[in-house]
Amino acid sequence: MIISRDRTSRMLIGAGEREGEGLYRFRGIESLASAHTRVLEESMLWHRRLGHPSSRITGMISDISSSAADNHIRSCDICFRAKQTRLSFTDSFHNANEIFDLIHCDLWGPYRATALCGSRYFLTIIDDHSRAVWLYLLPDKTMVSQQIKDFFTLIERQFSKKIKTIRSDNGTEFMCLTRYFKENGILHETSCVHTPQQNGRAERKHRHILNIARALRFQANLPIEFWGECVLAAGHLINRTPSSILQNKTPYEKLHGQPPDISHLRILGCLAYAHNKNTKGDKFASRSRRCMFLGYPSGTKGWKLFDLDEETVFISRDVEFQEEVFPYHDKSPIITAPSSTLPVISPICDSETEDSAPITEQTTVATELLLSTSVPSDSTTTNDQTDIEPLGRGQRTRQPSTRFRDYVINTVTTIPVSTLSLPSSVPQPFSGTDYPLSDYLTYDRLSSSHRSFLLALTINIEPKHFRQAMEHEVWRNSMKSEMDALERNHTWDLEELPNGKNALGTQWIYTIKLRADGTIERHKSRLVVLGNNQKEGLDYTETFSPVAKMTTVRLFLDIAAKKNYELHQMDVHNAFLHGDLLEEVYIKIPLGFARPNDTRVCRLRKSLYGLKQAPRCWFAKLVDALLSYGFTQTHSDHSLFVYVRSRVTLRILVYVDDLIISGNSPPAIKTFKTYLSTCFHMKDLGALKYFLGLEVARSPQGIYLSQRKYTLDIITECGLLGCKPAGSPMDQNHKLAKATGLVLADPEKYRRLTGRLIYLLATRPDLAYSVHILSQFMQTPQEDHWLAALKVVRYLKGTVGQGILFSATSSLSLTGWCDADWGGCLTTRRSLSGWIIQLGTSPITWKTKKQDGVSLSSTEAEFRSLRSITKEIIWLKELLRELGINHEDAVTVCCDNKSAIHLSANPVLHEQTKHMGIICQFVRDEITKGVIKMVYVPTSEQFADILTKALGRKEFDAFLLKLGINNIHAPT
Repeated sequence: MIISRDRTSRMLIGAGEREGEGLYRFRGIESLASAHTRVLEESMLWHRRLGHPSSRITGMISDISSSAADNHIRSCDICFRAKQTRLSFTDSFHNANEIFDLIHCDLWGPYRATALCGSRYFLTIIDDHSRAVWLYLLPDKTMVSQQIKDFFTLIERQFSKKIKTIRSDNGTEFMCLTRYFKENGILHETSCVHTPQQNGRAERKHRHILNIARALRFQANLPIEFWGECVLAAGHLINRTPSSILQNKTPYEKLHGQPPDISHLRILGCLAYAHNKNTKGDKFASRSRRCMFLGYPSGTKGWKLFDLDEETVFISRDVEFQEEVFPYHDKSPIITAPSSTLPVISPICDSETEDSAPITEQTTVATELLLSTSVPSDSTTTNDQTDIEPLGRGQRTRQPSTRFRDYVINTVTTIPVSTLSLPSSVPQPFSGTDYPLSDYLTYDRLSSSHRSFLLALTINIEPKHFRQAMEHEVWRNSMKSEMDALERNHTWDLEELPNGKNALGTQWIYTIKLRADGTIERHKSRLVVLGNNQKEGLDYTETFSPVAKMTTVRLFLDIAAKKNYELHQMDVHNAFLHGDLLEEVYIKIPLGFARPNDTRVCRLRKSLYGLKQAPRCWFAKLVDALLSYGFTQTHSDHSLFVYVRSRVTLRILVYVDDLIISGNSPPAIKTFKTYLSTCFHMKDLGALKYFLGLEVARSPQGIYLSQRKYTLDIITECGLLGCKPAGSPMDQNHKLAKATGLVLADPEKYRRLTGRLIYLLATRPDLAYSVHILSQFMQTPQEDHWLAALKVVRYLKGTVGQGILFSATSSLSLTGWCDADWGGCLTTRRSLSGWIIQLGTSPITWKTKKQDGVSLSSTEAEFRSLRSITKEIIWLKELLRELGINHEDAVTVCCDNKSAIHLSANPVLHEQTKHMGIICQFVRDEITKGVIKMVYVPTSEQFADILTKALGRKEFDAFLLKLGINNIHAPT
């Protein structure tokens, strides 16, 4: 090479390269600079496309000399901001000999901001041999175990390889799989406590992933909620980037034996234009959609895009990119605040279309490593998945995806709380799901005041434990106020603990009390004694204290609706302090108020919440006050009190320290409230809106009772806010009693969910049969039982606001429906009783229960069920009588078994029923007395059928409507 310089200034004039003997082709300085500039520009373009790798890696992929661009790339501002570190991380020198001999797992998170898909964690899985990485976005830790199991199945099916060893830290999300690993012969290696270096490959890979993800985000100036997309894209790029550890091969090549195709790579966050085919024949409509490039969807030949106008995520193959333009460069990154938000749905699923289809967030980036071209369609769907078609967004035509359409991973995104009170005409924020909660839950039928109350009820979060409460001044002040009240009432004396005595522990319980208008009445901190450590005979004797039965609550509200009585709610402040304590009981100084080195304990002078005898002491005080005013305690339910004077009628329903007051005279109610305030420290909460988790909405048509918030909490806890709803709570012809699958690794979650569903029965008779079935497997639940429980939750997703309407215009007459499923239990062959009783058109009480013995015929099974409903009717008629309503007529009981009806009237079928003479005689006597009368109805009109078996959706919905089960929150 020859170089020419100016003799005096020594400036470069040009240079030439040898092309033959003595022949050099000379180029001037301008052409040299231009060529050099082009090299630098091309190298930087690939550097940015590939997620800002080193100059050496850029040169290997783009066929550009690394030395030519080395200095230019070294000065990359994005690389400094994303990758600068203090110390290198030492890696292990041991490598697995074959793919999937050893995998490394680690969980990253929770991150302060929720990703676009609702996730706060990502799970990293690394194959030790190929260094291939799989990333899964997850909303919480509980999904880790199932995701790992799914990954193992995926590897076995796609590679015909079984994973031999898994290496992780000691996180509970991994340790709960110990039994699963042993059953499948998988060696689980864990690092020592506080020694992350022993899981160094996963820790180092996290740094690698986050370096690239940060670079991608900074480069496009993306809002923080796109961090999940950056992580997924980083994993995609890592699998296609050469590594010196792999002899300059890519993880993809090590896994599949051939180099990856990188022609599809584009700069994340750049401007893109996708072809718009949904013009609906409008010749002048736009043929393009302005989008932002979001990444590489697995199993689909296309790009994932974010529509900048409609704020939707979709996939398209017909895309033009402008990689030098970034839509968010002119905007400040947006950080979504986690507070003051409401949960909405956001599913995660895969989508495969030939053109474009709306999608939601991907959970995996490395699936392409398993499937070389495309993902086969999955045509298998369940009945409930075809019952409900997804509703479209706007005017765009939806194309259902062919794979994983209705499968979602637990997701929760957030929208501003103000949208709850907006009419449906106002555009809602992007939810990122095919099944947004707004398709199944609306507040349009509610008044603005009640809507505000539900908003306050939903967004106010109560602390779960002491440490969480201490982070907020309002709760610290609340605990201080509670302690001051306890000291003013001389609740205890500080003493040294006597020998032979035991001091009970305490804990704090936190509740937000709301007024009828939705404003916060107070932040209530309650000191509770851990009474489970009390010893009978030493720390307590009698403990029974009545509380209102749910049947009584429903009957109380129904009568108030039909008689147009006012409903008010009051709360007793520090109710248990009013009870006198006779036993000698000691407790530890409450958490947060003990002084250092103070060994004293509190000897109780007054009863406290948590003590086994405390409710009894308080209830005795309250009864004395009510009886002194002139109330009468009913015998049918000792928590119900009635006051009748001249034309004034008052009724009080008591549940510990919560009181519901009903009456026909507002002045009398006001006078009684004043009297109670002189007896106890009362809080007047105004009109009844919320009681024991029950939401009460009132209008001239009647009273609507539901558990909307409680239902949302269940769905959120299960992570199914983004799922496709099920049409019915349980599959027809299920065989759960004979399930032979794997035992659930974490049975506690099954018990917790089933327990929550049981309380949901307070307003949901449609769940009675399903919950009855699930409750039978509490001891050793299996995977099939857990999936059945999740289907119930998916059914709840579509019926969040469903409840009971107590009509103001229907009659006060009782009607019963009675049915039985003969030999329904496949293990014990015992039959199932199911019955429901209505007051007017509203269901008041219902039951699904396995019978206590084997029935030899369907007639016997029906008669056992008939005995059960007869006992309930006798009690209800007595309760109505004490409330001033005389039900003189016989209660109609509808039955679909003619033999049972004949047997109830006459002593026929002696040979088949001689062993059940007492049951038969009991029912006949009540018919003779005029308490009940039997009426035949065909099975197609037997409403109680919904309580004894799993029905098809058409029958199920028809029975619900006839039973008075409504959903005022359902969109029209």
